[in-house]
Amino acid sequence: MNARSIEFEMSMEGRQVDEVVASIFHTVLFHRSSGKFTYNNEESYSIRTVSYVDVDCDFIDFTYVCCESEALGRLVRREVSDFSELLRGADGSSPPRGSISLEFFQKRRARWPFQPECVPWEVWTVCCELTESRNEQDMHAKHESVVEMLQDKIVFITEIINRHEYVPKMPSRSDADLIFDTTYADIQPYLFKIHYNLSGAPPTSVGNTVRKLIRDTLSL
Repeated sequence: MNARSIEFEMSMEGRQVDEVVASIFHTVLFHRSSGKFTYNNEESYSIRTVSYVDVDCDFIDFTYVCCESEALGRLVRREVSDFSELLRGADGSSPPRGSISLEFFQKRRARWPFQPECVPWEVWTVCCELTESRNEQDMHAKHESVVEMLQDKIVFITEIINRHEYVPKMPSRSDADLIFDTTYADIQPYLFKIHYNLSGAPPTSVGNTVRKLIRDTLSL
């Protein structure tokens, strides 16, 4: 299966990064998640409904829909926040640029003692460039531009995301963990991971990795 790759180029203020990326990723995840599966046998199953909530942004005049799952929201918020912090803290004379990707994948079983192979089938990437406003009028114009671009991206996502040729086939009960993340108590998204980097920089920095390890340890 060839992975479908979608990339969005966007310019924004540093304080808007979290909400711009979150609105795009949560829109995608809303369409790439289902309610928890209950298998009656190997091939027969029922699916619970997915609850959703409207999220109002603080730094852009925008509202988006996301799955009502505290655990899923916490994971996305943590990864996006780490990327935003890294981007806004970048040094250099040129405007900071970076990209963050939401990658869906499936696992392929491997012979013992090897780990399953992770094969991506869809990747959504948001390329962010930070801008600064010269004055209040310029700030207002840039804000309107961000809102318009974001509206266009959300419409585009909803138009193309349900083309099923890119979605893995529904698995049997024994293979469910190869396609879906079944660790959530209230939702069942396709397996995914989030990764990011700055332009010309390695995917993660040592300091950023240490901060994530400390925070993840404290959350246990």
